[in-house]
Amino acid sequence: MSTTERDYYELLGVQRGASEAEIKKAFRALARELHPDVSDHPEAEERFKQVVEAYEVLSKSETRELYDRFGHAGLRSGGYQPTGVDFGNLSDLFSAFFGEEMFGGAARPRGRQRGADVAAEVEIELTEAAKGLKREVVFEAEVICHVCEGSGMEPGTEAVTCPTCKGQGMLQQVSNSIFGQVMRTQTCPTCAGAGKVIEHPCDNCRGAGREVDERTLEVEIPAGIHDRQPIRISGEGHAGARGGRAGDVYVVVRVRPDERFVREGDDLVSTLELTMTQAALGGKATVPTLEGETEVTVEPGAQPGTVLTLKGKGMPRLQGFGHGDLRLLLTVLVPRKLDEEQRKLLEQFEASADAVTYAHDEGLFKRLKSVFH
Repeated sequence: MSTTERDYYELLGVQRGASEAEIKKAFRALARELHPDVSDHPEAEERFKQVVEAYEVLSKSETRELYDRFGHAGLRSGGYQPTGVDFGNLSDLFSAFFGEEMFGGAARPRGRQRGADVAAEVEIELTEAAKGLKREVVFEAEVICHVCEGSGMEPGTEAVTCPTCKGQGMLQQVSNSIFGQVMRTQTCPTCAGAGKVIEHPCDNCRGAGREVDERTLEVEIPAGIHDRQPIRISGEGHAGARGGRAGDVYVVVRVRPDERFVREGDDLVSTLELTMTQAALGGKATVPTLEGETEVTVEPGAQPGTVLTLKGKGMPRLQGFGHGDLRLLLTVLVPRKLDEEQRKLLEQFEASADAVTYAHDEGLFKRLKSVFH
């Protein structure tokens, strides 16, 4: 079964409100059970990949929040793609995720190392978020050195075997204790586990094999995206060490506030100001929407706090199915200054009014609550 058809919490066997520690514990147990180094079950490898993907999403606050809110469709719209990294043996897996060895002690030397992720930010208008768009993002990232092509060595030179560890990348020390001889293994401090040392480092990158460069990426921002929502661009982050996979770029989208609307999920909330007489007599009124102005009908006797709902005039849903609504909260303007004639007219009206004129209906507080249901 495809991972997209399975619930990530179900794959790890935890509840939706599980803590970070509970998710980590569940993943470690399943990884030990399903890793190809341990299990010979025919479906173990596929289940193992699903469990790794589930942990990759739920262990990061930004992807977990996106998944909890919008499910798999939200992850796809947000630019998430499974890493699909082959972690080798089980010790490599735990070291990659948790920075630790399965059996304790120093990590065994590894060649390729994944590059770090990069954070970038882009600002857009609410109207742009409603339509979706492409936007260029500029950021700095480490790239492969153009002089040494990532080797870290001056062109024409070669690395030599580490004299400290004799090319093993590790050092072993045996000591005596009351329990007998104890062997301690540690990463070689001279070559950092590589087994080789560079005698003539590249002048351009000082032996790092990478250099900082300004990069520009075109990011596709999906319609309906929310403020502060990240978009993941796989493999466009900092270059990896020794030929390792590049990190990812997380572009955080900031949606600028629009003075006409307040966003509530996929719905938009706005106000419709009416004069006292407009509210009493009813009629047509013009209101703003994302597509431009439109006319609405106000029934006679409209009360302050009344909510008019325009179906489908809100933000597009991130999953791509339909739109939210536009809810208009009616406010009534009461005259602040009256001339003598206006005052007399109002006094005459008040004298002629009775209980039927001011018939009660739904309470103001209840109507206000309905705006933010």
